Amino acid sequence: MRAGLPVRSILISAGSQAELAKDAWSRKFVPIQLTAGGMTTGARIRYRGGHTREYPKKSYEIRLDSGLVLHLNAESDDPSMIRNALSFRFMEQIGVPAPRTRHVWVDINGTPMGLYLEIEAVNSRFFALRDIPYQSLLYAANDSANFEATHSDTGRRKRDFSDGYEFMEGDGDTLPRLCAFIRGIHRQRDDKLRELLEEHIDIPAYFRWLAGVVLTGNFDGFEQNYALYENANDRTYGILPWDYEGTWGRNCYGKPCKADTVRIQGYNGLTRRLLQFPDLKRDYALLLEQLLDEIFTEERLGPVIDELFSSLSAAVRLDTSRSATKSLFSGEADFIREFMELRKLNAWHELQKWPGALPSAETLRSRATDF
Repeated sequence: MRAGLPVRSILISAGSQAELAKDAWSRKFVPIQLTAGGMTTGARIRYRGGHTREYPKKSYEIRLDSGLVLHLNAESDDPSMIRNALSFRFMEQIGVPAPRTRHVWVDINGTPMGLYLEIEAVNSRFFALRDIPYQSLLYAANDSANFEATHSDTGRRKRDFSDGYEFMEGDGDTLPRLCAFIRGIHRQRDDKLRELLEEHIDIPAYFRWLAGVVLTGNFDGFEQNYALYENANDRTYGILPWDYEGTWGRNCYGKPCKADTVRIQGYNGLTRRLLQFPDLKRDYALLLEQLLDEIFTEERLGPVIDELFSSLSAAVRLDTSRSATKSLFSGEADFIREFMELRKLNAWHELQKWPGALPSAETLRSRATDF
């Protein structure tokens, strides 16, 4: 243990270290020895992440010889170090399966690298531990995974409806099935569209995921940073969260952002089509109402925030690699709580303005002051 946290000790040869350092964007793994919990095993390591690959403190993906996959996130842009962990705890509380996390201390060849967040991989082990039968798995790797016919960044029409997705597991028809579904939601209307959506989407589960993205304020979570899987029993698509560092009042670069940055309707093409049906719109609005009343509250999330912060305070003091964000750490619990208060108020006001979605304006106004 180091500062009360588990230690992950990595032993890597000079040659492998040089190979890894050649290209921050390489997907190539190099061999290492990993010691964790008093046991040493062979493993492979590579860099991971998006813009953070260019940062001095790298994040890593480690694949053990046993098949276990670990993600070690430096969380360099999050001065609290808890936004991913808090988001996934919140997602679990609202019924969305999410990766398990733990904070760890990392050494490489005996040199302390500091505090990291270890994140469970979304893979076959993830589904097995939760008894979720699945037949395919895709990662939404960039913002073209938007369920639209066009790219988000350029507005140009896609060559393939599966653009934006990284194939992880499945069969030869996994991507064609997805393309057929996305093409269908753009071509069908009215009853035929409703039938297609109900056949291919677990709508209540999708709305729980959507509400989680909305309430945590993850602007990048609608069109990327999620995992898409097919349930092996009913062939519906399920969606899981991934990469929630830019949440709870800060964006993915760690800059403060307003509580109303993310609208309650979200931003992708699938959500837009679901919410065009008045009864589904009401179902989603009522879910948001319930979550704001029962779970997105100080009573439910305050103890989680306090637990995570208290477990990290000693390690943050020791971690010299976090000079850019260390000075902000002590104020982050209050920062996150302030975001929750403003987000709650803003969400109630948006619901109030959403025609036909919820109870009377008087009821909504009274609830907006209950935080």
